[in-house]
Amino acid sequence: MSGLVYLASYPKSGNTWFRTFLSFLLKEKDEEITINHLKTHGIFSSRSIVDEISGMKTSNMTFSEIDELRHSSFEYLAEKTRIMSIIKIHDAYTFLPDGTALVPGNQSKAIYILRNPLDVAVSFAHHSNKEIDRTIEDMANERFAMCGAKKRLLKQFRQQLLSWSGHVESWTTAANMPIHVVRYEDMLKSPVETFKAALVFLGLDFSDEEIECAVKLASFDRLKEQEKKIGFREKPTQAKSFFREGKAGGWRNRLTEEQVDKLIRDHAKVMRRWGYLDDAGTPVI
Repeated sequence: MSGLVYLASYPKSGNTWFRTFLSFLLKEKDEEITINHLKTHGIFSSRSIVDEISGMKTSNMTFSEIDELRHSSFEYLAEKTRIMSIIKIHDAYTFLPDGTALVPGNQSKAIYILRNPLDVAVSFAHHSNKEIDRTIEDMANERFAMCGAKKRLLKQFRQQLLSWSGHVESWTTAANMPIHVVRYEDMLKSPVETFKAALVFLGLDFSDEEIECAVKLASFDRLKEQEKKIGFREKPTQAKSFFREGKAGGWRNRLTEEQVDKLIRDHAKVMRRWGYLDDAGTPVI
């Protein structure tokens, strides 16, 4: 397909892993792929991309003006691109004041990656260098955003995440573009089948052997080892590492009973819908 493919997720849900898998799958025969040279095309919140496409300086714009410019810039990009361009996005699926979706749907598809919020809380706290309790509060905050500081100019624009539940529901119920949902846990448990279903959605035809090879090249252990050797430019300065464990269920050794109860109270409806709670409200992953 041509046009834009948005790889959307709440932070620390497997977006980088999915992008790395696609990079190994789509690479040329002798092309070298590293975690710092992926075959993707930036992030929806990139100031440099929007400045370049629009020809405007966004440094003195309000958040609302920037969001309108982001929409028009990526709408233009979708119309002009003649290849499949893969765009990472952490923004929730929100709307401009006139009711237009922030993320334009023209000539675009999206893959939404979600992960058990119990594991997200642990990983996101590590990533942000915050206490887990603070991260749990952020995940329940419908007004939570990243890069919302006004005191200094950041490389990325403000990204409204909403709550974890709000983020998931915003994308999984979005109506202006085709969306395929992938669970992080299924990527771990049944990688070939899970990635193949996503590729079929994108109109890409690869054999099971090719998919399995890309999965191995993009394994978590390999990515973690690369980060140790060459560093990872997407790692926040406050985090010790970007790639930490890459497992499902690690929360069981990290969260207190009170923290688990709080997360379940905040997100039970969405957790149950996506198979993270049983009918009795007990975590199953």
